[in-house]
Amino acid sequence: MTTKDVAARYAGEVHKVVIGQDETIGLSFIALLLRGHVLIEGVPGTAKTLLARTVAHLIGGTFKRIQFTPDLMPSDIVGTSVYEISTSSFRLRTGPVFANVVLADEVNRAPAKTQSALLEAMEERQVTLEGDSLPLPDPFLVLATQNPVEYEGTYPLPEAELDRFVFKALMRYPAATEERAILRAHDHGQPVANIASLEPFPGGTLQACREEINAVRVEDSILDYVARIAEESRRSPDLILGASPRAAVHLLRAAKAGAAVDGRDFVTPDDVKSLATPTLRHRLVLKAEAEIEGLDADAVCRRILARLDVPR
Repeated sequence: MTTKDVAARYAGEVHKVVIGQDETIGLSFIALLLRGHVLIEGVPGTAKTLLARTVAHLIGGTFKRIQFTPDLMPSDIVGTSVYEISTSSFRLRTGPVFANVVLADEVNRAPAKTQSALLEAMEERQVTLEGDSLPLPDPFLVLATQNPVEYEGTYPLPEAELDRFVFKALMRYPAATEERAILRAHDHGQPVANIASLEPFPGGTLQACREEINAVRVEDSILDYVARIAEESRRSPDLILGASPRAAVHLLRAAKAGAAVDGRDFVTPDDVKSLATPTLRHRLVLKAEAEIEGLDADAVCRRILARLDVPR
């Protein structure tokens, strides 16, 4: 199957469990292919956990959920060494981060020391325990959630951590027709029960898609366009902090994946434009004047793209 076929099947299978949320589902698939991670912002009850469980089942992988709280310790995430009386020795007990899909629920409710336990795992795909580097499974996808409304008792994610997420997805309230479909689905039983009926992808599917993405061609004009977007964000009068070099790399790789999902072996400017906002929105720090003006990161992204000429 081509990447386009796999993407269509992925969306179709996930939609058997999760109703609506097309953008987030699409971004989670691209993140899987790019070995990236997604920060999901949404109010409670918008199927974030259900999505993570479904993705884990589809890739035939393991799923772990970590509830971030102010008293969570780094060892609760990565693991620790345990002394065994029977053998009079220490044994490494790995933590829940050693799973294919990890749901970091309300990640901004834990202090910086605990949040930092995810940094090495997300970027280097390994965990250092007792001086030993332990590789994480492949695929490895972190879906981190945060509540956009209630900030009491939260710790804002530092820029270094935000920059490690390929995308920030927004899970909004469903449309009226979607909400009726959700109610009907719950009337017939718990949707989580449908996950077991989904057929996982055959082994090697994701790797084949990744090879197809690597073969997607990128013209010099597209490279220049991505670089200009990053540069323009750093010059923007609305921002304190613009896009990092890592953000530009993520945007380029996301555009290549987007092209493959559309069934093309070359990147167009539209691939870059369509993925620029989810790739950049969590990395931009707005000036107070911009916030007073009523702007948010998405509006600033649109302004940046509007100021740039699109390559022919």
